[in-house]
Amino acid sequence: MIIAHDLGTTGNKASLHRDDGSTVHAVTVSYPVDFRVGGIAEQDPLTWWNAVGEATRSLLAVTGVGPSEVSVVGMSGQMMGAVFLDGNHRPVRPAMIWADHRSVAQAVELQRRVGMAAGYVELGHRIDPTYSLTKVMWLRDHEPDSFRRTRYVCQAKDYVVALMTGTLVTDPSDASSTNAYAQRTGVWSTLLLDAAGIEAELFPPIVPATTVVGGLTAPAAAHLGLVQGTAVVIGGGDGPMAATGAGVIAASDPPYVSMGSSSWISCAATSPLHDPQMRTMTFDHVVPGHYVPTATMQAGGASLSWVMDLFGGTDEVYARLLAEAAGVSAADEDLFFLPHLLGERSPYWNPRVAGGFIGVKRHHGPAHLVRAVLEGVAFNLRTCKDALTDNGITVGAMDVIGGGARSDTWMQIFADVWQVPVRRRSIVEEANSLGAAITAAVGVGLVPGFDAARSLSHLTATFEPDTSRAAILAAQYESFVDSYYRLEPWFAGDRQDRAHAGATEGH
Repeated sequence: MIIAHDLGTTGNKASLHRDDGSTVHAVTVSYPVDFRVGGIAEQDPLTWWNAVGEATRSLLAVTGVGPSEVSVVGMSGQMMGAVFLDGNHRPVRPAMIWADHRSVAQAVELQRRVGMAAGYVELGHRIDPTYSLTKVMWLRDHEPDSFRRTRYVCQAKDYVVALMTGTLVTDPSDASSTNAYAQRTGVWSTLLLDAAGIEAELFPPIVPATTVVGGLTAPAAAHLGLVQGTAVVIGGGDGPMAATGAGVIAASDPPYVSMGSSSWISCAATSPLHDPQMRTMTFDHVVPGHYVPTATMQAGGASLSWVMDLFGGTDEVYARLLAEAAGVSAADEDLFFLPHLLGERSPYWNPRVAGGFIGVKRHHGPAHLVRAVLEGVAFNLRTCKDALTDNGITVGAMDVIGGGARSDTWMQIFADVWQVPVRRRSIVEEANSLGAAITAAVGVGLVPGFDAARSLSHLTATFEPDTSRAAILAAQYESFVDSYYRLEPWFAGDRQDRAHAGATEGH
């Protein structure tokens, strides 16, 4: 048996798999995120470790599987963060996760030193405060005592694997999410690290995603309820792992959409995709020799969670408001939602932008606002889709994974807004952990290769686009995009400049 973990933003999804990768059972253990003003988004790494232990023990208890039946543990995890560890792999401070964008000043300075275009070619990514490197610079500049105590900087799954095995390493997929990785050569980037003034030794050695890092230590085995010495495979970042779980492992496989806290449209390729407008990013795949061109928005599922939390956040509230949202319209009534609650990546790359409802009228109630959120995320993902198709990637029928794929209403909105068939598969919320399971199975030789992923889920529903509304939806999409560009100067602070100028003229 295989146990796989996916360390997400709001919880750890753990799943038990047979040796061929097929899923037996899955559980989720939630943990909090500390969101605060100023672009702060932090988590205590120990909550990940505690969730991994609780989830593993729960899987064994619910399924009746004995610890000795588990032959390997595989990992997936949130990317682009910064976990600061001392020489004994203990956290120096809370981790700055992917959503933390307080390091804007450091990103601007790094852009000035390297050049955005040169950095994009080197990294496959823009230089941006959502990535790890500028977070490290921020720590050095603002918390020098914590920085002096920091011996290593890693990603979430790397930290957990270090606690499991005593060995700290990372893989190419997570390394490619740091803004410190030379993508074409597969090593830490001298260009970026020298410009940042950060030593390469802070980052872990890079090993293939299928590497068996070691066996569970005695304390780790006791924490997880498994047998000491059980193999641990390093795995990869959640984006490439989602691609693997969705069966997107070769350039011939169609793109897919992931609807987690952040949301993205992605595909597999044999070379990095360098968009002339730098709207997209490219991660290394966990499949050797492959890459994952991606267009990501910061708050996809997170936007729906936010608005539902405002109205109570219970399962009953979710079910009721999603049902009510299916019967109302938002864009048809000129009501739009900009889903930029955590700044934005593709296509705008603007950490200062914020979310907002536009066109709210007196008769609009909770169902209208929820509908506007569902539509706003779909419109924003269309900008991501356009960024890929503009670069020659064919986007036909798309499979949607992640928690958002469970909503029929949202799936139909996606189909209509994108004007392509949208499909739900049997593996939805477990796609990331399934990717981790397949990678672990490849690592210990249980399956011959990643092709096994394609057979582990099947289509359960297809949502066809309403082609009769294509022209109306295209016009609404243009209005949605136009609203962003009209408000962009306001988000940038130009309103303050204009107000100051007006006050001066009044005097």
